[in-house]
Amino acid sequence: MKKISLFASLLAGSLIAPVAVQAEDAMVLPIKRLTMDTALKMAQAGVKKCRSLSYNVTVTVLDRGGHPQAVLRDTLAPDITLRISHDKAYTAMSFNAATGTLTGKLFDTAGSIGKMDGVVAVRGGLPINVGGTILGGIGVSGASSKVDEECAKAGIDAVIADLEMSM
Repeated sequence: MKKISLFASLLAGSLIAPVAVQAEDAMVLPIKRLTMDTALKMAQAGVKKCRSLSYNVTVTVLDRGGHPQAVLRDTLAPDITLRISHDKAYTAMSFNAATGTLTGKLFDTAGSIGKMDGVVAVRGGLPINVGGTILGGIGVSGASSKVDEECAKAGIDAVIADLEMSM
């Protein structure tokens, strides 16, 4: 009987012990970031696509923290496109969604979310998301919102294969 109760105690202890031991949380996280050259290549591809459609635009690429990494304003793109392209990229990065999909979900039909500066829901902003990791956002302004989105997609398409390989 002693052997059975000793065995039972050991067995119970071995089942409880793994539950009590938990892995420590990491104190430092490795964070993937776009390089400046990658951001510039995206912006150049977006401008090139819009030029091929006869539009002068501004393309803004933001890093995962919402900071501008590459901004290209074509020769005849109006100054206001600088702010709008930034806000589209910022919104796409913040919500990890294409800006055009947000109207009616988080925004009113005019594309604004109360008085929150820098957040818009007009097509032309796309998140840069690779392998489930948000790397930033790209925003285009200066053409129609449909064309802006096409040009933003062209920017991502110019680097997506390389980004996927690097993750």
